[in-house]
Amino acid sequence: MMPSHDFRAPRLFVDAPLAQDARVPLDRDQSNYLGNVLRLAAGAEVLAFNGRDGEWQAAIEGRKRPDGLVILQQTRPQDRLADLTYVFAPLKHARLDYMVQKAIEMGAAGLQPVLTRFTQASRVNTERMRANVVEASEQCGILSIATVAEPVPLERFLSQRAAGRLLIFCDEAAEVENPVQSLQGAREAGQGIDVLIGPEGGFAEEERALLLRQPKILRLALGPRIMRADTAAVAALALVQTVLGDWGGKTP
Repeated sequence: MMPSHDFRAPRLFVDAPLAQDARVPLDRDQSNYLGNVLRLAAGAEVLAFNGRDGEWQAAIEGRKRPDGLVILQQTRPQDRLADLTYVFAPLKHARLDYMVQKAIEMGAAGLQPVLTRFTQASRVNTERMRANVVEASEQCGILSIATVAEPVPLERFLSQRAAGRLLIFCDEAAEVENPVQSLQGAREAGQGIDVLIGPEGGFAEEERALLLRQPKILRLALGPRIMRADTAAVAALALVQTVLGDWGGKTP
C-alpha cells in the first residue's frame, strides 16, 4: 500500500538528485520561504521531491538562515502519472493560473497551449505556467512534475501529434449525450490521451471541421450549459480521469 501523504509537513520541489545523506542547496526564494514565511530554522524537517526520485524527508541546514537540506530517508517512491495531456487555448492572467493549477491537481501529465482563431491571450508566459505547476504539485502532494510545452497553432499541434493517441475534443456544439458512456466506448481507442478545450469564443467552423477529420477522435459534450473554459477544464479532466485515467486506482 502506498504511504499516505503528510499534509502537515511543508513540501519543497528541488531540482537536484535525491538520495540518503545527499545535500541539496536552497535558492534564495526557497530560503526565504522556509526561514521568513514558515519560520523554520536549522534542524526542522520538510519533505523534498524532484519529480524523479520520489519524496524524501529532509532536515534544514544553515546557521543564520536556511541554506540547504540534508536528505534523510524516502517517504514515498516515485509514481507515474497517466499519459494525459491537457490541450487548451490560453486564457488571460489569473484565469490561466487557475486553469494550470487545477489541471495539475486533476492529474494532467502535460500541458499544451494551442492558438486558435478566437484565442483571447496573444502571449503565453510558460515560465509562469511552470511555476504554477510546481506550486500546485508542492501543495497537493504530487510527486511527478507535468511538462509545459510552448504554445503552437492548433493546426501545427494536430499535424505533429502521435496518430495513436486518443483526442477528446470537448465541443460546445456537440449533441448532449451521456459523457461517461461516450468515454467508456473509447476505452481501447488509443495510446495516451489528449483532452482539448477551446477558447471562450469557441472553435471556428474550419477548426471544427479539421478536428473532426482527425483519427481516433471522440467529440464530447459537457452537458446542456455553456461553461467557461477554466470550468470546462475541471469538468472534462474529472470525467476522463474517472473513466479512462488513474482515478480507478490503476495508472493506465
